[in-house]
Amino acid sequence: MQTDETREPPSPEPQRARAVFSTEDFRLLREAVGDYMLKVRDQPESVKFSNLYHRLGRVA
Repeated sequence: MQTDETREPPSPEPQRARAVFSTEDFRLLREAVGDYMLKVRDQPESVKFSNLYHRLGRVA
């Protein structure tokens, strides 16, 4: 049987995670990716950056 002295306090509820990026950050990232897309437009990886650009547009 536990006494008040040996009983552990109830653990607090986990706090909500803070956002890593702000809405403004997504706008800036989208702008940077858009600029980079012009530099790699003739390379195979340009498709990946295009997809990222569009996903960032949906967030912000």
